[in-house]
Amino acid sequence: MEKLIITAALTGAEVTKEHQPNLPVTPDEIVKEAEKAYKAGASIVHVHARKDNGDPTQDYEKYKEIKEKVEAKCPVIFQPSTGGATWHTPEQRLQPVELKPEMATLSTGTCNFGDDIFMNSQEYIEKFATKMKEYGVKPEIEVFEPGMINNAKRLVKKELIEAPLHFDFVLGVPGAMPGEPRNLMFMAESIPEGSTWTVAGIGKYETSLAAIAIAMGGHVRVGFEDNIYYRKGELAKSNAQLVERIARIAKELDREVATSDEAREILNLK
Repeated sequence: MEKLIITAALTGAEVTKEHQPNLPVTPDEIVKEAEKAYKAGASIVHVHARKDNGDPTQDYEKYKEIKEKVEAKCPVIFQPSTGGATWHTPEQRLQPVELKPEMATLSTGTCNFGDDIFMNSQEYIEKFATKMKEYGVKPEIEVFEPGMINNAKRLVKKELIEAPLHFDFVLGVPGAMPGEPRNLMFMAESIPEGSTWTVAGIGKYETSLAAIAIAMGGHVRVGFEDNIYYRKGELAKSNAQLVERIARIAKELDREVATSDEAREILNLK
């Protein structure tokens, strides 16, 4: 099997310090968590920026500050979110792509998202893909429902994104596809041949889906964006603690963890 790529989703847009006191919010807190996660085995950090008061933001300058500070600390792959919060406009969501990061997320469909709707029209999916292609940014195709895989295939036919593709299956979001093992297997079997994939299990699904993905040859995302607990009733101390557990499980299954440069090679980053 390929070496295991671990992504640390450090903050997200929904979790607050009231939910998880150890949540990194300020740029310096996010950078500190990124470095700790990198040292624990993460080769990618998935970043949502926050305002000083903790509210989610897609502001270009805020992402620029975080990106530059992360890159000064460690060689981890910096992957900003273009999902933002459900109420951000598409134009706001696109701002981090202007930094020309190595990767950025690209959600390829609309779904229910808790009490909200995560809206991604075909027009804006294509706009996001076009901008990423223009700036040489590798899209991580975020998939919450099976139809989003087909939408990604349409982008390939329109030459808006290039194979090999990399998918992130986000499973367990209330209102979208549940985090059952059979759903992960179905998703993994549905993507184009030669693609790579990561799974992000939400809440209680995080560790079980991660273990299955490691055994299947997929990759894993963990972190406070997806899950704030280490085990039921016990809040995690840091994103790094969640990364360390995945690295430990991988070692028990005789699967080596990829460095950031090895992840770049696996993902065909330019």
